Amino acid sequence: MYAGDRDLERAVAELATTLPEPLQPLAGVAFDYRWSWAVDGAATFAAIDPERWVRSGSNPRRLLTEAPRAALARAAANNELVGRVTRLAAELSADRARPCAAGTATAAHPVAFFCAEFAVHASLPIYAGGLGVLAGDILKEASDLALPMVGVGLLYRTGYFHQRIDTSGFQHEYWQDTDPERLPCVRVSGDDGQPLTVTVPVDNEEVAAQIWRVDVGRVPLYLLDTDLPRNSQVGRWITSRLYESNRAIRLAQYAVLGVGGVRALQALGIEPSVHHLNEGHPALAVFELLARAQARASGDEAWQRVREQIVFTTHTPVPAGNEAYSAGEIQPMLGRIADLAGGRDRLLSLGRIEPSRSEQPTGMTPIALRASRGAVAVSRRHGHVARAMWQPVFPGRSVDDVPIGHVTNGVHVPTWLRGPMRDLLDGHLGDGWLSRADQPATWEPVRSIPAAALWAARCAARRQLVELIGSRAIGDRLRRGEPLGYAEAIGGGFDADRLTIGFARRLAVYKRLHLVALLPERALALIAGERPVQFVFAGKAHPDDTEAKDVVRQVFALKHAPSVAGRAAFIEDYDLDLAARLVAGCDVWVNLPRPPNEASGTSGMKACLNGGLHLSVLDGWWAEAYDGSNGWAIGGEVDADAWSQDQRDAKVLFDLLQHEVVPMYHERDADGVPQRWVAMQRKSLMTNGPRFSATRMVREYAEQLYRRGATG
Repeated sequence: MYAGDRDLERAVAELATTLPEPLQPLAGVAFDYRWSWAVDGAATFAAIDPERWVRSGSNPRRLLTEAPRAALARAAANNELVGRVTRLAAELSADRARPCAAGTATAAHPVAFFCAEFAVHASLPIYAGGLGVLAGDILKEASDLALPMVGVGLLYRTGYFHQRIDTSGFQHEYWQDTDPERLPCVRVSGDDGQPLTVTVPVDNEEVAAQIWRVDVGRVPLYLLDTDLPRNSQVGRWITSRLYESNRAIRLAQYAVLGVGGVRALQALGIEPSVHHLNEGHPALAVFELLARAQARASGDEAWQRVREQIVFTTHTPVPAGNEAYSAGEIQPMLGRIADLAGGRDRLLSLGRIEPSRSEQPTGMTPIALRASRGAVAVSRRHGHVARAMWQPVFPGRSVDDVPIGHVTNGVHVPTWLRGPMRDLLDGHLGDGWLSRADQPATWEPVRSIPAAALWAARCAARRQLVELIGSRAIGDRLRRGEPLGYAEAIGGGFDADRLTIGFARRLAVYKRLHLVALLPERALALIAGERPVQFVFAGKAHPDDTEAKDVVRQVFALKHAPSVAGRAAFIEDYDLDLAARLVAGCDVWVNLPRPPNEASGTSGMKACLNGGLHLSVLDGWWAEAYDGSNGWAIGGEVDADAWSQDQRDAKVLFDLLQHEVVPMYHERDADGVPQRWVAMQRKSLMTNGPRFSATRMVREYAEQLYRRGATG
């Protein structure tokens, strides 16, 4: 039982009364995102009213409230569909009835997982990129493993931006308001029946925040929301946009997430076994915890009590992910938070690389590192980078002795494995194989899957992606005012049998999408060659990142060359749903980070899971995954000369595509099966499947960080 259970029961009952009796079990399903990774979950909702399902953004609450009565009546009269509804509801109910996994965390004292963003599903738009995807996968995997956990985040009323590209390739942003009353969530009320709120001292205001609950299987995700009439306009705006450009508002968000999150847990009656700070954004939780500890102890003892309650994951070496602020920025917004425990000088010094250097800025990451009993990076190589990067925070220690370990990221297999490859693996890996996804023995039967079957699944997935690209890309081009011939070229140009190469991720400059356009003659030779390939791109640049926006324009500069219109597409408004479709359908997934800036990366893991092959710089997770036979690699050496490195890596990229990837794809046996390609697929599945599943990742977190006495 968790806070908000009664509110959830009321919301489910209210929704059920609007549905025909045979469909009423769907009311409970709609308020639990576990349907999104159940095998028949999305298909069951879509079958009620396919067009309305698309228009609702695959939001089950909206579907059930907006679908015409006639559509609901037809669905209720469909015995086969009603049977699916019954089975889906029973599956979710049985999952919740399982006992909790043994360990330090219990239902009474769960892990509290704090993060600035959570990518649970596209219909809950409170995420931007990889950090949120990782956080969402952790909640889902904790549910699957019955690991007691609660999530703590912010409910962004306008979320992250939506993207439109103009004819020059320039990105434009717009935001849409989200009404929580139409999302699969409930506002948590207190014993008096009124909405439960907490307050956070920000600037000169006591900002109030209400709390919403979203169920991610067995894991409740609590989201703080400051859009309340009692707050000032600035106070209401704090939880409006994810990664708001205004630096003062970002500091206020950190206060609401960290301090407000701890206060929310107390108001909800939840006493965590450990507070897991995922990236530095929630680090101000330290001061609320310290204030409480100082009420029972003093000095070093209070500080030690706080450290025993906190673990930390650092996610990136890139400066944008480790922002630092001047004293002049921090004092107005966060001064009264510092006054809670230790005073303002303590907050400023805890966040400096060298505490005594008053001229240094203050960052959230040093606070979290100093306050945690255990800290980890998100891949083996990132661990080395993080220890060197943060060694000055631990004076007197050598780089090797800096207390930052690593838990390499993994992906939630039931979420990201879909379509033909899911069907194939379900048929060969045995009942319940997903619960054993982290064990190499689980994947051993892949060795005996016929090559023709593996290739058929790959071809079927590519065909589905090509259909999607045809519809999405034509619409994108028409919206931005492209000539009709250019818009329509994609429909006849993309071929379901052609080698399809994907590059999709957050468009930061260090991701180096521009390498594709750096040697334009070689890119065009691949697209228009005797054995042509087709490229699909997607991704968003942060609104303030003008360099990243220019990268998209560089790629668009190639669009008027012959054959490009029909064989290369940039799909706008990248989100979770599009990401899942791309990783499922692309034959080759390309990743080109400038080393050593790719802390981990997970999109390539998802592509490999779906039988795609990875071509990447040896950075992040690929540095520990690549074995010479399970994909392709570009060297991961660090080079201070960025221009020379880009030229060299672009050449290696096109050499690999031209001389290895394309020939292997077209080398077929008498039955039309590319045996060497399939052998690499098989090796990729067997090596990457168990090592980079969220099952392995969350179990490592439980063992290395969550249990008492464990340190990173």
